Amino acid sequence: MFDDNSYKLKMTKTIDVFVKDLSSLRTGRANSGMLDLIKVDVYGQKMPINQLATITTPEARTINIQVWDINNVQLIDATIKKSQLGLNPQTDGQLIRLPIPDLSEERRVEMKKMVKSMGEKCKVSIRNIRREANDTLKKLLKTKEISEDSEKKYEKLVQDFTDNNIKIIDEKVTSKEKEIMTI
Repeated sequence: MFDDNSYKLKMTKTIDVFVKDLSSLRTGRANSGMLDLIKVDVYGQKMPINQLATITTPEARTINIQVWDINNVQLIDATIKKSQLGLNPQTDGQLIRLPIPDLSEERRVEMKKMVKSMGEKCKVSIRNIRREANDTLKKLLKTKEISEDSEKKYEKLVQDFTDNNIKIIDEKVTSKEKEIMTI
């Protein structure tokens, strides 16, 4: 039997990852989610900063990182500098301050392109899940586990999931672009 819910769940998870990635993109405001994608090489493994420190946003243009282990301060500092965020950390003992500068017009346009590209990758993932579902349906039809009517019904269902999710991605991309372009 064909389990359409498993494909629906895969598509939902793909969207969730996309939304999380979007939230980590830098807009003009301080947002602790910006640091979510940065992994620091400590204790022989890559760890997110939020597992090594307390992250707060005391002001709209500042992120504070209170590092728990003083030995990790330099590692976190170096990793942030190497990241694509374009931030310049200021270290004060175990506290790292990240001033968030205003985005230049050039950087905003660059970020818009990045958001579009992320959206396209997510759409490709959704379409790959649709293809996988349709391939499964064809196999089930070939082995006579489902009828042609059932195959058509499920194909339409999978296409509806796909269309809805692509619409959601487009909405998220548009919303994030507006947020980036807002000064």
